[in-house]
Amino acid sequence: MTISYILSQIFIILNYVFLIITYQSKNRKSILMFNFGALAATGISYIFLSAYSGLAMVIVSIIRNIIFIVDEKKNGMQEKNSFKDYIILAILYAISIVSAIYTYNGFLSMMSVTATMLYTYSVWQKNTKTYKVLGIPISIMWLIYNIYIFSIFGIILELVLEISAIVGYIKEAKKDVIKNKGVK
Repeated sequence: MTISYILSQIFIILNYVFLIITYQSKNRKSILMFNFGALAATGISYIFLSAYSGLAMVIVSIIRNIIFIVDEKKNGMQEKNSFKDYIILAILYAISIVSAIYTYNGFLSMMSVTATMLYTYSVWQKNTKTYKVLGIPISIMWLIYNIYIFSIFGIILELVLEISAIVGYIKEAKKDVIKNKGVK
């Protein structure tokens, strides 16, 4: 085990601590802010692992979060997506695809791209329920990517994150059931 590998695993642990917090967060702004910390830790980890597809997706994700945070600060939280929101989503997808072309290293390297595009869609939505539902397949894709890049703590902690995403979804579903029982 090299120093680079050990450092990558330390940063990946930090990443997952932040991500677990996002699945327990109640509002979109805190999800995006904690996700920013997770992304920074992930980017450093991917540098140590020479995982360039993952690193490219971290950069796309940081751009995405900055755009979403600035837009919400400037325009407030909107109930529905506007035409501008669809343009932003299309641009982020285009950047992801171009990055994927330049960092392609086999089919499994594209798990990070697919997971990032799904995650982008989940935080692009205006409600946290979509985020929590999509967290489950996103986590599975990141698990596959972590196996591909042989990140031991990434694998272990992605399993923990998967459980956290499921718990967050169940909490959201219970809240909906309670809310719907009151309405007849």
